[in-house]
Amino acid sequence: MRATWRRLPAGRHKVGWEPGLVVPAADGSPLITDHYFPRTEGDFPTLLVRSPYGRGLPWSPMYGLLFAEQGFHVVLQSCRGTGGSGGAFDLWRNEAADGRATVSWLREQPWFNGTLGTVGPSYLGYVQWALATDPPPELKAMVVQVGLHDPHALFHAHGALHLETSLAVGVGMTYQHRGTAPFLRATLRLQRRLREVTTAQPLRGAYASAFRNEVPWLDDVMTHPDAEDAYWHGASLAEVAERLAVPTSLITGWHDALADQTLEQYDRLRRAGCETALLVGPWTHTSALQQGWPEVFAESLAWLRAHLYADPSGLRPTRVRVHVGGENAWQNLDDWPPAVTPCRWFPVARGHLTRQAPTDSAPLASFRYDPGDPTPSLGGPLLSRTAGPRDNSSLEARDDVLTFTSAPLTEPVDILGPVSARLGISTDTGHADVFTRLCDVDAQGRSVNICDGLGRLNADAEKPSQLTVPMSSTAHRFAIGHRIRWQISGGAHPRYPRSPGTGESPVDATTFTPVRITLHADSTLMLPAHGRGSEPGPAGERLTAP
Repeated sequence: MRATWRRLPAGRHKVGWEPGLVVPAADGSPLITDHYFPRTEGDFPTLLVRSPYGRGLPWSPMYGLLFAEQGFHVVLQSCRGTGGSGGAFDLWRNEAADGRATVSWLREQPWFNGTLGTVGPSYLGYVQWALATDPPPELKAMVVQVGLHDPHALFHAHGALHLETSLAVGVGMTYQHRGTAPFLRATLRLQRRLREVTTAQPLRGAYASAFRNEVPWLDDVMTHPDAEDAYWHGASLAEVAERLAVPTSLITGWHDALADQTLEQYDRLRRAGCETALLVGPWTHTSALQQGWPEVFAESLAWLRAHLYADPSGLRPTRVRVHVGGENAWQNLDDWPPAVTPCRWFPVARGHLTRQAPTDSAPLASFRYDPGDPTPSLGGPLLSRTAGPRDNSSLEARDDVLTFTSAPLTEPVDILGPVSARLGISTDTGHADVFTRLCDVDAQGRSVNICDGLGRLNADAEKPSQLTVPMSSTAHRFAIGHRIRWQISGGAHPRYPRSPGTGESPVDATTFTPVRITLHADSTLMLPAHGRGSEPGPAGERLTAP
C-alpha cells in the first residue's frame, strides 16, 4: 500500500479487524460487514463505508486499513445482494433504509461513541446521499469522492445514452463484489466484445453475450431515457443537498464521468448554506483513486478530522481548490465558479476560429455521418482506462469531423467554469447527434481534449435549428503560442450509441441512415474567461502541483 502511494501520512495506530459481522436490515436481510479499528485504548469516531463492490481489494486497504490507522473505527459493509449480503441488489432503491438500519446497529455497539462520518467514491457516494435523506443525529461529516447523486444522469445526458459507461457500470455491479479475478475476466471479456455489443441491431440485450447473463436493471436503465419516467421516481437525490446541514466535502476530477454531478451538488450545498468544500484534480473517475489518491486521501482525512475530532489544522484556507490544466498548477479559490467574463468564439471559412461575430447564418461547412462507420470516441470523461486527455489529431483527420482553430495566441487565455456551444445545424433527415469538443493545440500540433458534450437534434429536415450543448466545466490555461480548437462531429462511438438518423431510439433501432450535417455561421463557442491575479489574497494563490 505505502509502496504504491509514497505521500501518505504516517499511521498513528496499529489496526485490528473483525470480519464477517452480520448487520440486520430493516427487513431482516443480513448485511455482511467488516469492522476495522485502532488497537489503542480510547474513544474513536466511526466511518461508515457501504459498497456494492465487495469488501476486498481495493476497499479493504484504502478505506479499512488507512483510515483505521488514523484513528477511526471503519465499518465496511456490502450492500444487499452483493458481497455475501442477503436480499437482491436493486440499483438505488434500498440504500436509505439499509443505511438507517446500519446506524441503528451501530448504536448498540460498545465501541461506538456517537460520532459518525461517511466516506467513499462513486456508488459509495450515492449511499451517503441516501443516508442523508433523513440524516441520523450522529452524522457529523460526509466525504463524497467522485460520487453520484442522480443515477439517471449517470446513464443518460440530454436524451443520449452513455453507452460505454452503462456497460462499465454493469460489469462493476455484476462482478466486482465477486472478487478481483472474476471482475478482471469480465472486464477483459467486455473489451474484446465491445464492438460486437455496441454495433448490434438492436442494442437492447446485446450485452448479454459479454456478461454471460442478462442483468435486468441494466436493461431498465438503458431503455428508460426520460428522467420523468416513473422508472426513475425516487432515484435522484439532488434535493438532499438543498436542505442538508451535515458538513460535506466533494472531490472530483475534470475528466471524471461524474464531475458535473459533483459541481451541481456543490452549488446546491452552497445555496443551502451548508458547510462544504470542493477539490477538483486532473483526474478521471478511476485515476482519482490511483494517481490522485495521496491528494484525495489527504483532503478526506483533513475534513473528517476537522468535523469528527474538532481539529481543523489540516483544512486549506479556501473553500475550493482546482487543478488548472495547461500549466499543471493548483489554484485556491473562494468559490466555484469564480466570476468570469463570457468569451465568445466563432467558426469561419477554411476552419478558422475567431472573435469576430458573423454577419449572417449562412451554411459554413458540412460532413456526412455514416452509422456504418461511426465517428469513434477518444478520451474524455469515461469509466474506462481510455478516459482522460488524449491527442485528437488522428480523430480530427477524419472526413466526418469538423475543426475550427484559432491563430496562435499572443497572450495566455485562462478559462474557469462551464463551457458550452450554441450550434446552428441543419440536416437532410432532421435527426442527428452533434458532438462538440474543446481542445488545446500546442506548438507541435498535438490537439488535446479539455471538455465536451453531445446534443440530439430532432427537427424539420433542411431547416436550420439552434442547438445548445453544455460541455461540462474546466479550469485551463491556453499558453502563448497554443491555439484554441473547436471540434464538431456526429457522435462519439461507443461512448454514445450510433445515431440511427431516423429519430428512432438508438437502443431499439434496426435501420440506420447516413446523415448530412451542416454547420451554419451563427454558431458560437462560449468560454468562461477569467483574469487571474486581479484580486489579492488566497483567491489568487497558485501553487505548483506536487
